[in-house]
Amino acid sequence: MRVAMIGTGYVGLVSGTCFSDFGHEVTCIDKDADKIERLKRGEIPIFEPGLDDLVRRNVEASRLHFDTDLTQAVREADVVFIAVGTPSRRGDGHADLSYVQAAAREIARAAEGFTVVVTKSTVPVGTGSDLEHIIHEAAPGADIAVVSNPEFLREGAAIEDFKRPDRVVIGTTDPRAREVMAALYRPLSLNAAPILFTERNTAELIKYASNAFLAMKITFINEMADLCEKVGGNVQEVARGIGLDGRIGPKFLHAGPGYGGSCFPKDTLALTRTAQEAGTPIRLIETVTTVNETRKSAMARKVLAALDVPPREATVAVLGLTFKPNTDDMRDSPAINIVQSLLDRGVKVRAYDPVGMHEARKVLPGGVVYAEGAYECAEGADCLVIITEWDAFRALDLDRLKTLLKSPTVVDLRNIYPPQDLVGRGFKYVGVGRGTPATP
Repeated sequence: MRVAMIGTGYVGLVSGTCFSDFGHEVTCIDKDADKIERLKRGEIPIFEPGLDDLVRRNVEASRLHFDTDLTQAVREADVVFIAVGTPSRRGDGHADLSYVQAAAREIARAAEGFTVVVTKSTVPVGTGSDLEHIIHEAAPGADIAVVSNPEFLREGAAIEDFKRPDRVVIGTTDPRAREVMAALYRPLSLNAAPILFTERNTAELIKYASNAFLAMKITFINEMADLCEKVGGNVQEVARGIGLDGRIGPKFLHAGPGYGGSCFPKDTLALTRTAQEAGTPIRLIETVTTVNETRKSAMARKVLAALDVPPREATVAVLGLTFKPNTDDMRDSPAINIVQSLLDRGVKVRAYDPVGMHEARKVLPGGVVYAEGAYECAEGADCLVIITEWDAFRALDLDRLKTLLKSPTVVDLRNIYPPQDLVGRGFKYVGVGRGTPATP
């Protein structure tokens, strides 16, 4: 099949590349000419394990193409995906649909014959109907069906998620569109991936409801961690104990500094705004968004409380800046708030991230000193803080670390180290939800 993918951001580039790897002929389109030229040269603008090799293989096989002009690709396409950004709109928190709407107008003018237009971008319920109206205004005679096909890709595991998904959700009641979408995803039948066909509004809601529920699980276990610290429990054992219940499950029950990234903060906010306007406010998710924001400030206070010197005399080494490992994505990373809070108190901050420092420099405040490695970052610091659980930080040479730190204090905001391992070596250890600070 011929596929046009409008947008070469995270979702568009991964989805387009994976479709081409299925054997479809895919053209990824973006107005950013520099990005398209880089992609043609094999330079991948995002960090996603395995993506560079997948792009190269499919470009060499002439199944994957890149362009700045959508006209020809859309004219020849059986399916056109809209995978452009939907950032939170300033002032009200709604998803900004201006890029989606602009793409729909351009597609309408270029399409020939029956064409399925698919929203891959995360959009509020009702967007599909709005796009139908926009398309028919722009091209009254166009034979176009608008379908919702939300993405469920985890950054750092996106290729695996696309090729072996938990489910594929397709929102349409048009029989022709259903047939096209079934053919497009037929390669997944070998893995017996569940394909759920629903009404379009339902598909749009499934995406927001999924992310809101996962954000709620994270926030729940973080609040349980706070309770554990007060009453002497161990949040990791609590999480394991409740996660063994098949109705709950173990995923997203890892206490830490709060959620971030390109989806959860934006989508929970958009869902609450949609619900408020519909007259059915979702109080639970409203609270989740509030608690998650306050969480980040609380983690900064945890670091300050662990210092043995006044903040203005302290140097803190921060390991991990991205919102999660295996990505360079800094969007709404807890590290942003934590670092800013430390700087506001006069703390000197030195930081290291395996792949995210280029993006970090764009969003972190000035004054942060960037190191070339974990040990260089730790040298002479009064406290070491682990914010992102990169594998590279899971097996540090603790004896070497102790000789480098000015004060052997570790604040482990991801609980990746057993307290006894550090305390036994003379460290002061502070975790999340594992009781009071452990000291030798």
